[in-house]
Amino acid sequence: MEVAHVIRHIHFEDLGLLSPILAEHGYHYHYWDVGVDDLTELAQMTPDLLIVLGGPISANDTDAYPFLAIEQRLVNRQIASGRPLLGICLGAQIIARAMGARVEPMASGEIGFAPLALTEAGSQSVLAPLADAEAVLHWHGEACQTDEQLPALAYTSACTNQAFLYGSQILGLQFHLEVPLLGFERWLVGHCHELASIGTDVAAMRAAAQRYLPRLEPIARDVFHRWLTQCA
Repeated sequence: MEVAHVIRHIHFEDLGLLSPILAEHGYHYHYWDVGVDDLTELAQMTPDLLIVLGGPISANDTDAYPFLAIEQRLVNRQIASGRPLLGICLGAQIIARAMGARVEPMASGEIGFAPLALTEAGSQSVLAPLADAEAVLHWHGEACQTDEQLPALAYTSACTNQAFLYGSQILGLQFHLEVPLLGFERWLVGHCHELASIGTDVAAMRAAAQRYLPRLEPIARDVFHRWLTQCA
């Protein structure tokens, strides 16, 4: 079987729904936990698939978090190899920076469940099933700027670039399709200070998760299946 190498920045922001889907597509997966594992060891490999997950830091903070520079080099190597690469939230921003796009603070962050719109290109892409999604989970305060290399496939009123695809192998998602309802409580606990600082009604967010995530999960699986099939 092929191996998906997964960079994880914070323990509860994991593969979620992607775990069984990777197995269905013939992948084992191995986590590289930032601050625990030596990412320079990963730099000696050429992953069959590289996945860079989310986290509560800025992709621009390489001085404060030097491992981000290592991740950017890993992403550059993966792009050059032509092998599949998936970035989610922070991961998508690291890919965007590696490809020369800017990552900048938004006028106001997005945290919670909100509708997503597809561009014309997005509706013709692996993201097409999202046309049937009532809402997706957003959790970010910065965004990738669009450019000719990375035209947006999806957007919201607050963020003009919610997803991009480069060729068939490189997918960046600003929002979180990977999160199942089972385990969502960990996000509420892990990000409790951020939620409190912006005055989030945690009970209302929990109720929204119970409403939206069960309906979103089959759509999310369809998107990931389509992308992995496209990469094969």
